[in-house]
Amino acid sequence: MNIQIKKKWVVLGLTAWVLAGCATGTKINDDGSTDEAKWKQWDQVTLNKTRGTFPDLQSLSQVRSGMTKDQLYYLIGRPHYNDGWRPREWNYLFHFHTPGQGTDDVTTCQYKVVFDKNMFARSFYWHAVDPENGVCPPDAKASATALQRYTLSADALFAFDKSNPHDLNAQGKIDLDNLVRKLKSFDRLNTVNVMGHTDYLGSDEYNQGLSQRRAETVRQYLINQGLPAGKIRAVGLGERQPVKQCAATANRAELIACLQPNRRVEIEVDGSGTLK
Repeated sequence: MNIQIKKKWVVLGLTAWVLAGCATGTKINDDGSTDEAKWKQWDQVTLNKTRGTFPDLQSLSQVRSGMTKDQLYYLIGRPHYNDGWRPREWNYLFHFHTPGQGTDDVTTCQYKVVFDKNMFARSFYWHAVDPENGVCPPDAKASATALQRYTLSADALFAFDKSNPHDLNAQGKIDLDNLVRKLKSFDRLNTVNVMGHTDYLGSDEYNQGLSQRRAETVRQYLINQGLPAGKIRAVGLGERQPVKQCAATANRAELIACLQPNRRVEIEVDGSGTLK
């Protein structure tokens, strides 16, 4: 095979590789606009088992036209889909806590950032996934006033991979005691949902059980400190709602450290008062 033929096959191979991982087919103008935003199949997420992420709402609100890819990466993380080499669009799968809406009180949306020819972000688009006719992004202010959320690191609460009451760390007990004082100061306490979360290490079944046991332990601790048992519910959500994505690595210790924010217990409060 001569050099010219080899070069031709290299070019064809690279072209096929780019097309195989290409973006959605959205036609993008030089100024970063498009007449029609097209979307990937929502569950073709490249990272972490098609999970997507729960974005930090304050960071998401800071996204603006003219930002670089590095600036966007800092605010909302790497794109969740494979959009090819030097793409002019980044695609995300975002979940939002929306009490009374969506699946398990969660609304899911796709989010697209479109770049101009100089790779500055210019256009932003939303696409409802669940519910299909949902509002994207949801009204974050309305959701925040409906329920208040308090997050505790599972690593601070429990010894690693543990869940029983005697596995509670000293710092975990201090954090829970502080929460109890805040909840007792409420004028009205309607419901308290204790939700356990894990990272994705281990089987789905194991993580589901671990998250449920941790939630039950925290619930019982709150009850033992004098909060009304009938108003406190414990639920394990396993690995289904990660807040951080981590690249695969051969170093398990590094991966465990990176996934730490996903190991958490969230306390969702409906009542008259303020969690600070």
